[in-house]
Amino acid sequence: MLLEERVARATTEAEAVELALELYGLAVTAQALPGEYDDNFHLTTLDKSAGGNGERGEFVLKVMHPARERAFIDMQCCALQHLAQRAPQLRLPRVVLNRKGETFAVFPADSGTRLVWVLTYVPGTMLVKARPHSSELLRDLGRFLGEMDAALQDFSHADSLRELKWDLARAGWIGPHLHLIRDASRRALVEKFLGLYEAEVVPALPNLRRSVVYGDANDYNVLVGPPLPLPRKVVGVIDFGDLHESVTVSEVAIAAAYVALGKQNPLAAVAEVISGYHGAFPLLENELRVLFPLIAMRLAVSVVNSAQRASIKPDDSYVTISEAPAWEALERLAKIHPRFAHYTFREACGLDAVPQSEALRKWLADNAGAAASVLDIDLRTACSLVFDLSVGSTFLGADPAAADAEVLSARTFADMGRAGAAVGIGRYNEARALYTSALFGSSEKPTDERRTIHLGIDLQVAPGSAVRAPLDGVVHVFANNKAPLDYGPVVILRHALPNNAGGAQEFFTLYGHLSIASLAGLRIGQRIGRGAKFAEVGATAENGGWAPHLHFQIITDLLEYGTDFPGVARASERGVWTSLSPDPNLLLGIPAERFPPPQNNVEETLRARGSLLGKNLSVSYRRPLKIVRGWMQYLYDDTGRAYLDVYNNVPLVGHSHPRVVRAAQEQLALLNTNTRYLHDNAICYAQRLTELMPAPLRVCYFVNSGSEANELALRMARAHTGREDVIVLEHAYHGHTNTLIDISPYKFNGPGGRGRKPWVHVAPIADDYRGPYRRGDAQAGEKYAAHVGEILDRVRAEGRGVAAFIAETLPSVAGQIVFPPNYLAEVYRRVRATGAVCISDEVQVGFGRLGSHFWGFETQGVVPDIVVLGKPIGNAFPLAGVVTTKEIADSFANGMEFFSTFGGNPVACAAGLAVLDVVRDEALQDRALRVGKYWMTELKKLQECNRLVGDVRGSGLFLGIDLVRDRETREPATEQADYVVNRLRECGIRRTSRRGGSCCAETPACSP
Repeated sequence: MLLEERVARATTEAEAVELALELYGLAVTAQALPGEYDDNFHLTTLDKSAGGNGERGEFVLKVMHPARERAFIDMQCCALQHLAQRAPQLRLPRVVLNRKGETFAVFPADSGTRLVWVLTYVPGTMLVKARPHSSELLRDLGRFLGEMDAALQDFSHADSLRELKWDLARAGWIGPHLHLIRDASRRALVEKFLGLYEAEVVPALPNLRRSVVYGDANDYNVLVGPPLPLPRKVVGVIDFGDLHESVTVSEVAIAAAYVALGKQNPLAAVAEVISGYHGAFPLLENELRVLFPLIAMRLAVSVVNSAQRASIKPDDSYVTISEAPAWEALERLAKIHPRFAHYTFREACGLDAVPQSEALRKWLADNAGAAASVLDIDLRTACSLVFDLSVGSTFLGADPAAADAEVLSARTFADMGRAGAAVGIGRYNEARALYTSALFGSSEKPTDERRTIHLGIDLQVAPGSAVRAPLDGVVHVFANNKAPLDYGPVVILRHALPNNAGGAQEFFTLYGHLSIASLAGLRIGQRIGRGAKFAEVGATAENGGWAPHLHFQIITDLLEYGTDFPGVARASERGVWTSLSPDPNLLLGIPAERFPPPQNNVEETLRARGSLLGKNLSVSYRRPLKIVRGWMQYLYDDTGRAYLDVYNNVPLVGHSHPRVVRAAQEQLALLNTNTRYLHDNAICYAQRLTELMPAPLRVCYFVNSGSEANELALRMARAHTGREDVIVLEHAYHGHTNTLIDISPYKFNGPGGRGRKPWVHVAPIADDYRGPYRRGDAQAGEKYAAHVGEILDRVRAEGRGVAAFIAETLPSVAGQIVFPPNYLAEVYRRVRATGAVCISDEVQVGFGRLGSHFWGFETQGVVPDIVVLGKPIGNAFPLAGVVTTKEIADSFANGMEFFSTFGGNPVACAAGLAVLDVVRDEALQDRALRVGKYWMTELKKLQECNRLVGDVRGSGLFLGIDLVRDRETREPATEQADYVVNRLRECGIRRTSRRGGSCCAETPACSP
């Protein structure tokens, strides 16, 4: 078919192939791509030699709609060529010249002419299909657009000066069309943002930077790279059809509007984009001020445009479906105060969130000496006691009951009395976990972020104490906030600032937890002189049960909150809220030395750890956690966020279990000493422990750690047999002493390892998922055991003998391996036949964690000669043990004294006894069984629908998920496992360390 014969109908793939060859000399295959007006095709060269212009690879052929003008295509080509020169680092489509050296070709059609041009193909995944939108990915999107806009600053083209309905500088066009939105509430929503646009953006337009912008960074046009390795990156943008000259800031506003779609917290997501953009192409203050109205207006234009389309095609369901996310985002944005958004964007750009905050802080610091005391007590000189109410407070402890308002009130006043303090002080900017009301966050999802950052200073005094104004002020508002655990009665005073205050004109002081009766004569607008009494501190009953105290807070901008202004903020918004509420001590003047030094944040702790502790002390997660508190199945970081702990293999009965804590405290308060003296705790604990063991395991030795216990077990085996050699399993890890490193392939075969010692023999691990003998093979256990027999034969043939076979009964570091039936029974039979002993390492799986059995060796129907216990034995208290037979114990008693200074001390044994009591009394083994079965069932369902999950295995609360790239080859999905565990951390779930593609779970038996 000749070019002249083609018409304006939709171009076929066959015709696209012809066009590519005739116009560009490209021998290709073609696949149609979606397009609203134009015909687009993905071209792939047939072989490496194809292409008359020397171009290779993949391309996009664009056959434009007949209505498209040449200038429109020329603008896009020129812009892309400009970007190729000015920003070559950006992976953007490149213009391919045709055989005539032109950027596009023109050919006749029945309705006129059509334009054809070719671009290089940018591979990637559309942002809309890339989930989740991590903070790193969103920042990278901003970075990409910022670099692109920086390069476009000096680009111009006559056709960029066009009227476009998507141009945010012209967005007011939607006003006359609002009547097309039938729903009155939705129409009001758009009217609200249109009003904001007209009030904030329109007057600012003449002074905003202008340039040519890409203008369409929607989630279908933004391409991202593969999800792994982390972090995921933006690789390019496509479709430059909305290129136009406008206010420069509209670029990031458009991208942010699309990023807001579907986000529970759109402001946080948008702030990440802005942060990345600002880092590449700094935003100006006047641009930051109008960003929020522009973002909302982009969504408003979208829904009005949809309403227009619906008026033309009322039965087009696509219109309704496509606009739904925009309406949802608008509704969420409507709940955000525009100035709070502005402050959030400033903070994302590394600026002080509230512009006037710095000037206010300086003025307060300069004039604090003239301020009156807010109490009749002079806080500058009075004896005061600062309370630690932080997440990691040893004063509060881990038990939430200790933070009960009435209990806490009694404790704090008692401590003040003992110290002779006139006032108790609660700190500013302190992360607190004691706010348990639903007002501070979801009570249904403990791992969601809650409000924890205290924005005021608490001054604890007797009820009825006078409250005075520190400076001249006016009663701005007052009320009785009756919501539980909130401020109670509140007064806010407004204070004017002199003209020389550096831009700040006024500020507010808030007084909470007052006496409602004391406010009887107060009125709004009433002037309160410096030092004048205007209220009294309320009693416990009218302040949600809190101890009588004054909550004092400074506010730079009330944001229309009134008396509902937050006194506690989310840690993720800490920078914004602490700028909105600067340190109240700027006015109070409490001497700095009264306050303990501030704790290190995560970054500071990480730096100190790197310089003061060994560099090979590993840290979990890409973004390390700073854990400061643990309670039962939850861990809490330094901001108060809870993490469900499905990893920590130490607290068997839950973090900080009160019975274990009490037992250790009470014994430590009485006596702790070494074991050269007689004490019944060790005897009692040994008796309780051996009652849980099968005969003939009746003799106990107590030490401090699993490593010490495994070391002792090897000494016993060698003393009993008179031999040295040891058989271990692949990937095994048994401890960190020199000898245990020598018998741990996980260590001696890894980085820094020195390889296998001659006396160490490694048997294949009995892994019936990855190993040579798989599930379904009834003889798998015996076949794996035969390899141990081969080692025994070889060692004997060399004239030596094996002292011991040591193995975890469910290998943990190896990936939560469950041995096939009869494996250990056959191994133990072969080992004992040579005179060697069998050591069962129960450090990870003992004490009922498996649910079905109390000890791991019971799952294989065997009785070891030596059992090693550790980790969960003391619920995080240093305690470990070795239980063996009388025969082996007698052999070990060969004249050389055995002694462990603190092994089996009275405190450790008291903790161990309490652990056994809790396991029994709270039926934790049964809980582990029931919860484990449920969990396993749900994980199996996940395995059925996700091919990444190759295997789910384990027992009770000792489970493993094996991630694979391919279910046939079972190649470990190592990068995917790393991704999963870091995502779990983001979701508030602390998971295990991983090996290969395995993600393993070992939870406290009390976990729900």
